[in-house]
Amino acid sequence: MDNALLINLSGQLSAYQAMDVIANNLANMSTPGFKREGMQFQEYLENVPPAATATGLQTSQPLAFVQNGGVFRDVSEGPMNKTGDPLDLAIAGSGFFQVQTPNGVRYTRDGHFQLDAQGQIVDDNGYPLIGDGGPITVTPQDGNIYIATDGTVSGAQGQIGTIKIVGFASQAGLSQQGSNLYATSQQPQANPGGLIQQGMLEGSNVQPIMEMSTMIKIMRKYQMMAALTKSQQQLQTQAIDKLGTVQP
Repeated sequence: MDNALLINLSGQLSAYQAMDVIANNLANMSTPGFKREGMQFQEYLENVPPAATATGLQTSQPLAFVQNGGVFRDVSEGPMNKTGDPLDLAIAGSGFFQVQTPNGVRYTRDGHFQLDAQGQIVDDNGYPLIGDGGPITVTPQDGNIYIATDGTVSGAQGQIGTIKIVGFASQAGLSQQGSNLYATSQQPQANPGGLIQQGMLEGSNVQPIMEMSTMIKIMRKYQMMAALTKSQQQLQTQAIDKLGTVQP
């Protein structure tokens, strides 16, 4: 394949990947505790040796391709929104809630919790919120629930449990698992400094206008590369047609 087409292809693939990430950000702009993501790209140079049929002084020519550098996550805190629901919890500062899933413990900033049929505090997926002694269960006798900034859960009969908030040495090591949950092989650290705010939800830190602006820029670049690819293919077709008319 022609080198120009290969270079354009690498650029088009990078644009496609970036659009996919932006689309996911926009789809989650109303998801509590969601952290926006972005693509990182870098230039990859490859030296191409001269053709075997070339004459005269020839040197290798570097070709610049676009290389995927991975996805980065913006861990800045989202806006705090008051809901008044006693089981809506937000973390002011650093830290994550822990929930027990069938695949092990997962971590989240999404504090939209509720009570299941057994009285356990669970997330939207039905996964139990983990306290110091495991899942936290509320009984009808506990009445109104009060949750202190340190995670202490209390009711009419006294303390019910304590919500565990954990942190990590590197948030970049957290991998997205879907449903706004993260997994990691890192050892969680207790007491990362975050304070629980009852009756509040942390909003997504996605800024729709910025995402749309970036999307428009990427679309324009993609259209430019697509037009260049089409032009290159037309030149190749014309060259083949002319070669076909040459008499041997």
